[in-house]
Amino acid sequence: MRPSRRDFVTWVAASGIMLAMSRIGAAQAAGFDASQTLPGPAASRLPGATTGRIDALAKVTGAKLYASDFRAADMEGWPATTAHALLLRAADATHVFTGLDLSALDAGARPTQVVTAQDLERAGVRVPPFYAGDLLCPAGKTPLYLGQPLALLLFETFDAYDRARAILREKAPAQFGAETGPVAEPNYAALRFTRVAGDAPGAPDVYSPLIEGWISPGVFEPGGRPVWQPLPTSEGGQYKKGAIHGEAIRAFIAAGGAPDMLVLDRRFRTQSVDPMFLEPEGGLAWYDPQAKALRMVLGVQSPFEASEELAHLLGAAAAGFRPERIESHFAHLGGGFGGRDHTPFPFYVALAAMFLPGRPIRLAHDRFQQFQGGIKRHAFDMHTQVAFERATGRMRAFAADHVLDGGGLANYSASVAAVSATSAIGIYDIPKVDVTTLAEHTRGVTAGSMRGYGVLQTTTALETLVDEAAQALSMDPITLRRRNLLKAGDLTMTGNPWTVSIRTPEILDKLETHALWRGRDAARKAAPAGTLVGTGVAVCAKDYGTGADCSLGRVEVDPQGRIRIFCDAVEMGNGIGTAVANRVAGLLGRRADAVSVARIDAFDELGLVTSGDPYTLTQSEQDAAARNPRWVPAISSATSASIGAHVGTQAAAEAARLIFRFGLWPAALSLWGIAQDDPRRFLWQEAFWFDDALILSGLPPLQQEKVAARAHEVGGLTGAMAHAFSRWAWAQAAFPLDGFEWVVDLDALAVRRGGGAFKVLDRSFIAFPPASYNRIGTSFTSSCGTLVKVEIEKASGAVRVSQAYSVLECGEVLTPEVVVGQAQGGFAMGLGYALLETLPPFEDGPGNGRWNLGDYVVARGSDLPLHALEVEVLPRVAPNEPPKGMAEVVMIPVVPAILNAIHDATGHRFRALPVTPDDVRRVL
Repeated sequence: MRPSRRDFVTWVAASGIMLAMSRIGAAQAAGFDASQTLPGPAASRLPGATTGRIDALAKVTGAKLYASDFRAADMEGWPATTAHALLLRAADATHVFTGLDLSALDAGARPTQVVTAQDLERAGVRVPPFYAGDLLCPAGKTPLYLGQPLALLLFETFDAYDRARAILREKAPAQFGAETGPVAEPNYAALRFTRVAGDAPGAPDVYSPLIEGWISPGVFEPGGRPVWQPLPTSEGGQYKKGAIHGEAIRAFIAAGGAPDMLVLDRRFRTQSVDPMFLEPEGGLAWYDPQAKALRMVLGVQSPFEASEELAHLLGAAAAGFRPERIESHFAHLGGGFGGRDHTPFPFYVALAAMFLPGRPIRLAHDRFQQFQGGIKRHAFDMHTQVAFERATGRMRAFAADHVLDGGGLANYSASVAAVSATSAIGIYDIPKVDVTTLAEHTRGVTAGSMRGYGVLQTTTALETLVDEAAQALSMDPITLRRRNLLKAGDLTMTGNPWTVSIRTPEILDKLETHALWRGRDAARKAAPAGTLVGTGVAVCAKDYGTGADCSLGRVEVDPQGRIRIFCDAVEMGNGIGTAVANRVAGLLGRRADAVSVARIDAFDELGLVTSGDPYTLTQSEQDAAARNPRWVPAISSATSASIGAHVGTQAAAEAARLIFRFGLWPAALSLWGIAQDDPRRFLWQEAFWFDDALILSGLPPLQQEKVAARAHEVGGLTGAMAHAFSRWAWAQAAFPLDGFEWVVDLDALAVRRGGGAFKVLDRSFIAFPPASYNRIGTSFTSSCGTLVKVEIEKASGAVRVSQAYSVLECGEVLTPEVVVGQAQGGFAMGLGYALLETLPPFEDGPGNGRWNLGDYVVARGSDLPLHALEVEVLPRVAPNEPPKGMAEVVMIPVVPAILNAIHDATGHRFRALPVTPDDVRRVL
């Protein structure tokens, strides 16, 4: 059954609550189903159809697409009037919270209801484990962190809500008593990554995380800091072996004062920043007590996770607070950047509705509230040491210590710590590496997932150090980088190779021959009076994927050749709908007439089940579970970790490939009159689409419409829904199709023939990637290099980026305009991070509720080289190279390139961000 306006397909049952999930689209006069798909019936055909975004018209004409756009009157079947909720947060995390004083609110601004921690306890609300902590701080406790929610105020009218919001911004209602100091909590992660390569090229590693597993120390100081040294105790177990190797590497570096070795020992500090997505978090919910249904409109990067966690939240609640059904409708996002991946915001939307039953209610942050409560980028303190061989410039050893400020809740701090550590040596081949990383709990606003995911911070330190070494060794910076590059087959610091094409040599060649680099000396000498000019370079690789990534895709072709696509990936400005449409178009000859993203309700026939944690699952557990043909390691992923092009389009692409092979291709053979014994029957991979026609050498072109019509006539495959899973490689399974046991990069499949219903196929063989791949670190990477020219005004210290060039690679380019747009947006974010944006960590920072864009400066058009930013995208290495993730990598080298350019202009190296005009003026 397809979802209708009021009745959505049941997906799963969790905690006894039925979950139904859908994506919401433009709320216009058209029916709900019609409004939630783009681009609509006017979709054009190949080849010109792939040149624009399918959501462009809706966005530029102001259609309602985003969660914050919607009110109850926009939702058919809902009561027409919207109530409003206000979330109060703590601006103090060192004193006991004693309660609220709302006496400043006059009669016209008083809430209908105030929801406190005591009310949540009475309602029997459970906090999902990922979000462990008090959803609302109870009176009598010190808030765990700045920005911790204290209470929900519920208002029947917008006027009351708006008046209260303005009043309470000026007169904070939270009351505090005795000073306790910050709440002490365990830190989130302490990990050590050590690798010792074999004595000869190609020799097995002596020690690596891939061989020995990830390790953590077993002994901690009273304040929670780990004791990294190997101690003569049984505590720490396997840690001791790795620590002994690590300390030997550090001793080798410490002894590097010999004439044949250059050792750089530096400290770096990077700041906390806000993701600054265009649309602050918002949501709409209605609890219908008659139907016992909670209906929600949300904008998140992780729809499946949000729905499951909402069921956990209310699954054991008391009568009146436990819906029998939750319907979650998912909207486009006005920017994500990781900040809406596993956000607790939907919980508060749901709770507002449950405590004001019968009334649709809206909870939406303004920018003050988003600064105070939204997830932030981790601030890093880094101590980095690198030993270079003077004669060759080769890096012989590397050691680093990272400390991350994770803020008040764990969120993704442990993961960011691991990724930043395992990426600490960037694109380079270094035989001895030892990195420790500590993710701390503090009273700051919670830090979590954000574009760059820790690699931004560690690459900034590394790439500025490489430039410093080049100067000390009197070597060209690009030459030094080239001599140390990780090549195909070489091992990363976790002990595994990258399993994709490595394009950094080409990127360095492009940078080296670019006019901006070749003319850097002349530009410096030609600087006008009062101005300094410098040019900087940086190169990086960034992983994409998490090691447990999923893709759901459903593709249908009707008798007129029209194509409809459903996928679970989320549109957040990343162009995923356009990407999946273009990838399918190359296989089925026409761009989709209807693409619906963030759809996790359209795959019921697959009957998927899962169990365990895909990151910690053992091989025996995986083998046992895989005997169930409906079992997969995970059902749906968040749209994060740059997985849109590579993962988000995978299931739909494989579904389209099957439709072509077992539907359109047999239909074409029938139209061509090719007999069963004709060997041309097996040339399906040589056929291709051009100008709305299927071409095979020596045969007349066939119009796509006619091929689709014949496929329906003969009962060929006209629809497929699929699930794919990747753990640094795709799961592969065989399915019975037309007499073949057909092997595909999928683990679940249902098909439709002619105009019939979808029927699930049992896999006859399954090969999930080994569970041991969980300890690899990362295997998928894309690369980017950046050149930047800066002009610095001596009198003021103001730094202006006047020209830039970025070159990147991303495998198959699905939508060229989106790739270039991501690179331009990444450049703007990198510039803001290097020169403009910063958030103090504690009471002076965003947790005090006073921050807005008057204080927080982001890059504007006037800060950017709008007409002098060149972006070059390398062509893929082979026709079958798949898409790579590139949304993060394009930001990362911008930051160290700017720092290296500032050094080229001033002779001073900055090791703390952002670099402000005052900082520059002081050194000048």
